[in-house]
Amino acid sequence: MAGVEGRTALITGAGRGIGRRTAEMLAERGARVMCAARSEAQLADVGLDYVVADLGAQDGCETAVACTEERLGPIEIFVCNHGIGSAHERVIWEQDPELWAKTMRINLDGPFFLSRLIVGRMVEQKYGRVVFTSSTAGEIAEHAGSAYNASKHGLLGLMRSVAVDGGPYGITSNAVLPGWVRTEMAERSAAQEGKDRSMTIDQVWEERDAMYPPGRVATVDEVAETISFLASEESSGVSGEAIKIALGAIA
Repeated sequence: MAGVEGRTALITGAGRGIGRRTAEMLAERGARVMCAARSEAQLADVGLDYVVADLGAQDGCETAVACTEERLGPIEIFVCNHGIGSAHERVIWEQDPELWAKTMRINLDGPFFLSRLIVGRMVEQKYGRVVFTSSTAGEIAEHAGSAYNASKHGLLGLMRSVAVDGGPYGITSNAVLPGWVRTEMAERSAAQEGKDRSMTIDQVWEERDAMYPPGRVATVDEVAETISFLASEESSGVSGEAIKIALGAIA
C-alpha cells in the first residue's frame, strides 16, 4: 500500500495481537514503525524498532513519543491500540473502584495524553492519520463490564474530537470496533468466563463464534487490514468514523 510508504508510525500495544499484526503490516508496506508497550520481551520478539513505556501514565506517553521522533522522525501515523480488557470486572454494584480507575488510566487517559502530544505535531506537518482501537462494547455495553464499556465509549468521543480539531490540517481520525477476536486478551476473558460458568474455554469460544453470521469470530488480520487502510493516504475521505469489524453481527 503506497499510502504508508516512508511514513513514520507509532503503534501502541504492539507486542501482541492486533497491534503486533498492524505493526508488521505497516512495516511490510514501507512505513517506519515504532512499537510501544510495557513488555520488552514481547516487543523484542516483533523484530521492529520499539520503546518500552507505561502508556497509562503521562510520562510514559511522553517517552514513547520522544523516542519515536528521535529515532524515526515526526509521527505521521498514530495507531492507539493498547488497552486493558474486562476479564476481572463485575456487575456495577460489585465493581472495584480501583479497577475502574486503572481501566480509565490505560484505556482513556493514555490515549488522550498521546493524542495531545502527537496531533499537535501533525498540525504543524499538515498531515496525519490517527486510528483508535475501540470495541463493539464502545457502542453496545457488555454485561459486567462498566469500566471497559465506559472507556471504549469514551475513546470514540476522543476520536471524534481529534477528527474535528485536526480536520482543517489534513488529519483524519477514526476508530475500529472489533467484536470478539481470538487474541491473548480475549483468551484471558474466555478463561475467566469459563471459570465463572463452569465451561471449558473451547465451549466459551463456540458460543462466541455463534454470535456472528459466518459462525466465527473476526481474525487479527481482518482488523489489522482495516487499520492499515485507515492509516494510509488513500483513506483521506474517511474521518470521524467508528468502523465495526464484527462480520455483520447487529449486536
